[in-house]
Amino acid sequence: MDIWTNNDLYLTEGLIEEDVALEHALTQSRNLNLPDMEISPTQGKLLYMLAKIKNAKRILELGTFCGYSTIWLGKAIPDDGIVVSIEYEAIYAELACKNINYAGLSSKVNVLNGDASDLLQQLIAEKEEPFDMIFIDADKPNYSKYLELSLQLSKSGTVIYGDNVIRDGELCNKNSSDPKVIGVQQFIEKLSNTKAIESTSLQTVGIKGYDGFTLSIVK
Repeated sequence: MDIWTNNDLYLTEGLIEEDVALEHALTQSRNLNLPDMEISPTQGKLLYMLAKIKNAKRILELGTFCGYSTIWLGKAIPDDGIVVSIEYEAIYAELACKNINYAGLSSKVNVLNGDASDLLQQLIAEKEEPFDMIFIDADKPNYSKYLELSLQLSKSGTVIYGDNVIRDGELCNKNSSDPKVIGVQQFIEKLSNTKAIESTSLQTVGIKGYDGFTLSIVK
């Protein structure tokens, strides 16, 4: 086992309290033999703490999967807050709703099943109130489009977190033919060229391998 995996497990054991609802979500995903796509416990706690630091009441999530990250975000907001989470795959959305209900967070979470671009445009057309925090963790080729639409659902101070951007170190490979790598490269370029936001990025290693995230704030 890689040393960074051992360290990640050490940090998880030392800093992340056991949570029945979060463990339940992971167990249900494993029982269905679904891909190992959820964020790590330490990253979940990071999202939770960012939401707490921001005093976020309204959070938008793109990519619900089994609801693991959604539960972290739901726990971070007050009782009158809301997490709107968008998931394309019906089987994932259904599982997430069950896990969110098990966690007792159904009153604070609204899972929307469908194409993220279409649903974001619908929220914009309906003049949805701006979000305090946005977590982008969906299909990588469309990250730039999701950023563009998310900005229309933001306000000054909105925090935008983009996940899985290092792609096992392939991000800097200008000759990559991988649509996911190309999508993230376009996303980074969009972040760089968008005057309305300022951004940074960190590389990470751990139980999820070599990856990283971007963190942006709307001016």
